[in-house]
Amino acid sequence: MTNYKNMKHESIPTNRKALKINLDTDFYGSFAEIGGGQEVARHFFLSGGASGTVAKTISAYDKKFSDILYNEGKSGRYVSENRLLKMLEAEYKEVNKLLKEEKPQASFFAFADTVEILNFTKTNYAHGWMGIRFQLTPGSKPNTVIIHVKLLENDGLLQQKTLGVLGVNLIYACKYYSKYPNIFLRSLTDNLSHDRFRITMIRMSGPGLDYVDNRLLGVQLVKHGMTHAILFDKHGNLQQPSDMLYKKNVLAFRGSFRPITYVAKDILNKSLELFQKDEDYEPDNTYSFCEISLNNLLTEGEIDEQDFLERVNMLNGIGQNVMVSDIREYYKLVEFFSMFKLKKLRIVAGVPTLEKIVDKKYYGHLRGGILEAIAKMFPQNMKLYIYPTIRKGGNEMVTSASVKMDDDVQLLFEYLRKNRFILDIPSGMSQQLHIKAYEVLQMIQDGNPDWEKYVPMTVAKTIKEKKLFGYAG
Repeated sequence: MTNYKNMKHESIPTNRKALKINLDTDFYGSFAEIGGGQEVARHFFLSGGASGTVAKTISAYDKKFSDILYNEGKSGRYVSENRLLKMLEAEYKEVNKLLKEEKPQASFFAFADTVEILNFTKTNYAHGWMGIRFQLTPGSKPNTVIIHVKLLENDGLLQQKTLGVLGVNLIYACKYYSKYPNIFLRSLTDNLSHDRFRITMIRMSGPGLDYVDNRLLGVQLVKHGMTHAILFDKHGNLQQPSDMLYKKNVLAFRGSFRPITYVAKDILNKSLELFQKDEDYEPDNTYSFCEISLNNLLTEGEIDEQDFLERVNMLNGIGQNVMVSDIREYYKLVEFFSMFKLKKLRIVAGVPTLEKIVDKKYYGHLRGGILEAIAKMFPQNMKLYIYPTIRKGGNEMVTSASVKMDDDVQLLFEYLRKNRFILDIPSGMSQQLHIKAYEVLQMIQDGNPDWEKYVPMTVAKTIKEKKLFGYAG
């Protein structure tokens, strides 16, 4: 995917976007909006010249109407990706069938959203799905873009306004920025601040968009502050976090995975074995994630796209789901996962990371200091798994029991250990614990053949065949 760095993005007012589409384009189609009013269609009517764009608007608010129109009369989830896709399919099919002979010069589209805005008592999860199926040129095969949006404002009317602006931005981007995916993404936030919403997933498909790698789009969402984390399943598909995480058991391991070493693989295997010892462990309801922080991907402010894709491919190759986030602190990582009402959360860290977690200097920005951080990091369903290390120049295996800390923190730490909030992971890799991933990377780049001793054979083969991480052969 090209970054198109030299192309400037100009933020255009919402009414001008709607007016330009109405007057200057051949875009013509329908609007189906459920749950947040007809806020998107309203912009096109108010801007003037709507007869050049709007063929039909509909709001099937009653569930019976929605089921009949979009689900063959069957009930089901209404605010879901599946329902959105059925709305797009039905509306686009109707527009194209009725109008293709009458308007051969038009590029047809169907816009749809299905949304749950904040209720009167403000007790629900405000979110929705929005998408468009559209032709890039008259008579061409359609393309589809869908997004999931989390609404953050504490007022239903404000959320409706946000949806209206976002919908116009999406339609405008499909018409004018389909060849420039990074500008496409940034334009979705035109006339909107980041504290109003999060886009937690985006997916593009179709003959005119087949050059787009949705994994890279997802990473750009994090880079541009449009969401804090994105998830890929073990097949490399971008997933909506709440769909993947809601009421699941989760094991998360943060690392660079550049490259994946024997030690990293042992950490994953041994931590999962420890998780499986829980009496109520549910294998079919448990996901493990390798989490890569955004800072780990940035080089001089830019993401090395090929390097990122290869890391995801290798992690998928060993059966791992992948998460990319801009979350620095571990207690914030716990807070992110906690939003999805997990049954159990297990986070894996090494001894050097544990030493930072229990260091008070990292929590000066919190009013409650380290006590506040620990309270946020260890809800009842959370445990921290600690993998041992061997210090440089030594041969003794260091576990959580050996970590040095201030005396007042030691009391708190012992409470967590005694109550099994912190557990040590056994390791049989004592011969390799002194070698870190960045040292293996340096060996690869220096042409030192010893790097192969520390990397699984399947990973080593991939590195050689694709000449990854500076491997020259």
